[in-house]
Amino acid sequence: MDFIISKEPINIEEVFKKVVQREAGAITTFIGTVREITGDKRTLYLEYEAYETMALKKLEQIGREIKQRWPGAKIAISHRIGRLEITDIAVVIAVSTPHRAECYEANRYAIERIKEMVPIWKKEHWDNGEEWVGNQLGSKVYPLGQPKGSDLLD
Repeated sequence: MDFIISKEPINIEEVFKKVVQREAGAITTFIGTVREITGDKRTLYLEYEAYETMALKKLEQIGREIKQRWPGAKIAISHRIGRLEITDIAVVIAVSTPHRAECYEANRYAIERIKEMVPIWKKEHWDNGEEWVGNQLGSKVYPLGQPKGSDLLD
């Protein structure tokens, strides 16, 4: 499967191997990791949750969009959910295309579309608090079962 959401650590080489093709002159990988400092806050760890069925459908949609926009492209995406520590890998995107410029563009397109439309949320845990952060169009949204209209929106 080229699109995966898992609680297990992501194997970068496995994702990379999914896009190797004889026609490709370029393969790019994007590896998103958990950073310690965001703005003026020190992150202790992150928790990712997803509406998995819908998230997989959206990842597949992104794959179709890329193949349509960049003919000859092949793409694989793995996103991790659960608790992730500082430096853990949260997402790996691998793209292969016949030429390097298209490869960079398609990979960048993939991460931006993930942040825009895939129902995956993260809860940032800092040394002075925590907050659920949604990616879709910059809105703050909450996983199923989480309160809406709470003071976290302030």
